[in-house]
Order: sequence, then structure tokens, then C-alpha cells
Amino acid sequence: MSFFNRLKSQPKANKTNQKALNSRGRGLIIFQVVEEAIMAEKQLKQANIGCKLVAPPPQLRKGCDLALEIDLIEQPAIERTLKEKVYFVGIFPLQGSAELLNHVKINYYDKYTMVKAGNMKLVFNSESGVIVNTSGGGCPDIPYLNLQMVGKKLNEAPRPREKGFTLCSLMLDRAFEEACALWEGGKK
Repeated sequence: MSFFNRLKSQPKANKTNQKALNSRGRGLIIFQVVEEAIMAEKQLKQANIGCKLVAPPPQLRKGCDLALEIDLIEQPAIERTLKEKVYFVGIFPLQGSAELLNHVKINYYDKYTMVKAGNMKLVFNSESGVIVNTSGGGCPDIPYLNLQMVGKKLNEAPRPREKGFTLCSLMLDRAFEEACALWEGGKK
């Protein structure tokens, strides 16, 4: 049988097979500091390379509690994209799972809604959508983000992940996303 005939007779990869391949070939990019993980995520997404911020397992932590989960098949493209732009410790195969804390808690008060993600809280007026307070965390960019957000409507306030550079800003962004969805869903 010729090479081309064997090629034709091989089964084509379907989406299920591709998902299985991708789930087996996952990896983590490890960073020293949170800012580098967030910058790398932006760089990779701009280059249309799939990635997801996650918490690395304790044995891989190198000072930062964020890592990027990637498809290892894209490692050469990832290294080219990040080269000389973002420092990373290394790329390691992922065994098991890694997830970023995604626990969001919502409390309702008379005219206000408080959304808590991790240790960050965002409180907004349930009717007007105006942010009345942000709190939590001990990261240096949180006071700045508070000044940028308080007094603005949810649909006019800046995204914390666009202005901040720490894990606290990332968790505040999760609270912000949930608050926007709640307010949009509650408007009549």
C-alpha cells in the first residue's frame, strides 16, 4: 500500500480525540512574581494562544501563587512569544489538575450587594450599579484600584485586571465580573 493510501485510510481526528490529546498534553508555565504571570497571559492571548491562570501545585511554586496552564504542543510558540518580554522560571508537564480559586460569595443588604471573591470584596448599589466600596487583600495596587472604581457605575468602571498587577487585583476582577452579571441581570 502506498504512503498516500495509508494516509487516506487512517481515521481522522475528531473533536473528542483532540480534546483527549489536549487534556493529556497540558503544562504549566511557572513564574517568580504575579505580575509576570498576568503579563504573560496578556501576551499569549494577544497572540491567540490558549492559556488559563491557575494556582500551581505547592511542589512547583517558585514564589508566585499563579501559573499559566497551557497546551504543551504550543510550547515552541509560547517560548517565542514570551522571549525577552516576560521572565518565567520554566514550563512543566501538568499532572492532575490546577485551578485558580473561583469561589464567589454574594451577600444582599437593603440597597446594596456585596460580591466576595477570595479575600476581595466589591459592594455596589443594587439599583444604580454604582460601586460604593472595595476592600480586602494587602496588595499594593488595591488602594489605587479602589480610587479608580468607587463612585462609578459597574459598566463605567475600569476592569481591575487591566489596571492592577497582583493576585488581589485578579480576585477583585472576579468579584467585578460577578457584580456586573448580577447588576445586568437585575436591571429592568
